Parts: sequence; C-alpha cells; structure tokens
Amino acid sequence: MIVVCCPLSVYITGDLWPLKYFWFSLGTMRVPLLLSLSLVVVGQTLSEADIATVTALLAQGAKQSWELGTRAESLLELYAPQFSVFGSAGVPPPSSVPSNTTSAIAPVFSIAKNVVSALSNSTTGPQALISGDGAAGDPASIGVAVLLANWTGQGTGGLNYAAAAQNQLDYLLNVVPRTSDGAISHRVAQVQLWSDFVYMVPPFLAYYGALTQNTTLINEAYNQINLYRNHLRDSKTSLWTHIALGNNTNDTPNDPGHWSTGNAWAAAGMLRVLATMKNSPYSKSFSSQQKDLGNWVKEIHSAMFAQIDSTNIFTNYADQSINTTGSFYDTASTTLLASTVYRASLLLNDHSHLPNAEKCRQALYATSPNSNQSSAASSSPPASSPPASSPSASHSSASGSSSHASTSATPTAPSASPSATIASINGLVHFTNDGWLTPVVNPEQFSAQGQNSPEGQAFVLLLDAAYSEWVAGGSVGANAARRGSAAAGWTVLVCALLGAALTLA
Repeated sequence: MIVVCCPLSVYITGDLWPLKYFWFSLGTMRVPLLLSLSLVVVGQTLSEADIATVTALLAQGAKQSWELGTRAESLLELYAPQFSVFGSAGVPPPSSVPSNTTSAIAPVFSIAKNVVSALSNSTTGPQALISGDGAAGDPASIGVAVLLANWTGQGTGGLNYAAAAQNQLDYLLNVVPRTSDGAISHRVAQVQLWSDFVYMVPPFLAYYGALTQNTTLINEAYNQINLYRNHLRDSKTSLWTHIALGNNTNDTPNDPGHWSTGNAWAAAGMLRVLATMKNSPYSKSFSSQQKDLGNWVKEIHSAMFAQIDSTNIFTNYADQSINTTGSFYDTASTTLLASTVYRASLLLNDHSHLPNAEKCRQALYATSPNSNQSSAASSSPPASSPPASSPSASHSSASGSSSHASTSATPTAPSASPSATIASINGLVHFTNDGWLTPVVNPEQFSAQGQNSPEGQAFVLLLDAAYSEWVAGGSVGANAARRGSAAAGWTVLVCALLGAALTLA
C-alpha cells in the first residue's frame, strides 16, 4: 500500500483540522509528499519588525509627489488610524493630537511641513503643492496631510497650511484643463485622464469638503470619479484603461492597457471617498453616491480577479498572460488591490472577494523554501536619497507570523527621520533580503519592471492596516475566505496525489 504523508494542518469544509499526519492510501508503499504550499497558511502576516523595515525603506525612497502623498496616507491608516477617514473617530477627525499619538503621526506632519515650506513665497493664488513634474493630479495626493496639519493646529513658524490647501484646490478647480464634460485633467500640458487620478484628487476634494462643511466639494469628488469611470472603463471587461485622451507628442502617450496598478488606484481612491462620506455628518445626504461607489469598487474587484492566474499575483496588465511578450508579475498592484477587498468588507459588508484577497495575501507573504534566502528577484541595496518628507528637486514626468493584526493596537510608531537603522527581511519569497517588495512595476515607467518601488512599500502598509482592522473587527466573512482558500488547496492536493499515483503506476 502507498501512503502519502502531509505533516501539517489542513482545512476540511472551512474548518482547521490540526492533524500531525494526514494519510492518503494509494498503493503498496509509503511515500512522503510535502504539500505545505498547497494548503491554507493560517494567520500569515508580516511581523512588526518586518513592517518597520518596510516603513523605513518607504521613508528613504519616497520622493515624487504621489509617493509622498501615498506615504502620508499609509502612515495615517496604519499608525494613526483614528485620524484616517476609515477611523472610528469619524470625519472631521479630532482637532487635537493625543499625547499617545504624537510620535505616530509626526512623520505625516513632517511631510506636510516640508512640502509647504518649499512653496514659493512670491507666488500667490492658485498653485500646486509641488510643481514642475508635469502632473496636475499627483500633488493633490499630499493635500489630505496638509489639511490635517491645519486642522490640528500645526501651523507654527509662519507656515500657512490653510492657504497652501486653498491654493491647491483653486489650482485644480480653476487652472487645470478639463474635458468637455468636466473631468479634470491629470496632466498640465494637455487634457489627459489617468486612472491614478482617482486616488490623488477625489479623496482630497472630499476631505476638504468634509472639513469645511462644503457639500458641493464632497459631491465634486464623486462627480470626478463618475466622469473618469465613464472615460476609462472598458465596457467589455469592466477593467479600467490606464491613460486616455491627449495627443501631445512631448508629453506622456496614451496607454489603453488595463494596468493593474491603475485599477487598484481607482478602487482604493473610491473607497477613501466613500469612507469620507460615510463617516461624515453628511452621510445620509450622499447615500446614493455611496451606493454607486461601492458598486464600482466591486465591479473592479470582479473584473480584476477574473484575470488572476494560479500564482495569485497579478501581471502588470491584468488581462495579459505572463507568457505575453513584456509581461511580468507585479506584487505592488496585487498588494494594493488586496487591501481594498478588506476595506470593502468593512465598509460595504461585502465579502465576496475575501477568498481572492486571502490567497493574494498568502502568496505575497509566502516563505521561501530556504529561510535564509530571499525572493527569486535579485536583492538590491536600500535606496540612498534625501529625506523622503522633503520634495525632490526633480520629478519624473511620468518572516514571521505576528499577532499584531489580531488586536486593535497599532504597530510601533515610525521614526520621523528616514535615516533610521533598517533591519533585513529574510525568508520571504516576495521581499528582497533588505526589505523591498518584489517583483514590482517601475513606478516611473509603468510598462517596465522595476527594482525598488516606494509606492509598493506604501501599499504593504495599506494592506497591513486594512487586514489588521478587518481582523480586529471580527474577521467578518472569514468563513467564505477559508472555504475559498481551502478549495484551492484541495484542488492542488488532489492533482498532486493523482500525479503521484500515475507516476508510480
């Protein structure tokens, strides 16, 4: 008799069975078959030390306007969640910072301070928070941090956060070109729409409106998303194209592909606007808009997960096979999109894609067969850069298991200085030894594979924040996630056993 032995716990009909040995009778001799990678890994998360490493590398690497804005948002959601739009404190948030949150939120205020300090004192009226990189939408991603700094009274030493935010708003509404139907361009030199815009601009508009009791601005956030969806959504696949319109040969060309990161940007931005509406005093006034936003997020989820292959990592363009010339796997988009599923579970009470998100998360945090080695992608040294909280002078045109996710406590606050000592991350397939998420798209050349991605590091923090809050909220929908993951595991298990039987026949 052939017996196949699996020394691990397994799922049966959604429940965990801690079996020391799981036996399968196939024939006349005993054969050990290790299937640990085929079945569900329970509670697989990054340790707090790993998260600290990711956070430190993000601080070193974030230089472009959208990287600074995304860094600020990820720090808020993970380290000072009561001040994020997803927090239980609501919108507007508290107007003062408790002493036990001061160090956690300090890096966010540092970003706002350095950006506002760098603005030209000779320029009055409409202007972007950071100018000169060709993007009209990206600088607005820092707007929430600037608004929060003003709201909590950080404006000392002559810094006028309120004026900086007002000027950024006026620049978007009155200077940046628009389409004929009113969509604000993502670019300065021409009217061009990018899916990235939905994460950069509408959350700023909605937050500005909520803090200033301006419901017209809140509605404009929804209106811009609606317009962008009308222009970018592919009616055949429900995936969003990356870049539409514009024919300026000196600026960025169109990108009609279904860029995975762009779809994730759109879903994440919509959820931030939805949360701002839902957690504000104007929630009832925007009930229909919230319903639309929720449906549009689920629409992207369904379209994206219909394209993912058995690796549970998206390719750079979601509907392009890995065998397509130029195609590669991208953990950055996978991480951000997975984070939006946990957010949707909490905000929308929609758990339909939790099985997909869990499989993505498990793939992202999978351990290497050799715990002393990192991923298949080559390890690279930590980025050497100026402090990430100050805007760059030049901008592009274009492991262990941890219990911290099971509580409502936030991880140890990050240092406001990006020069802190950085530990290594060993033994994870999708992190280099020095802690960079891998493989990733080049954040400044969206069709090419990159090496180090600051936005990818921020996405890791966003995923950890969303997953932690989902767990702290009772892991609602977890049974569906377990059943989905277990089904995938059993499929691989059966195939492996049949293969072994045929081989020995």
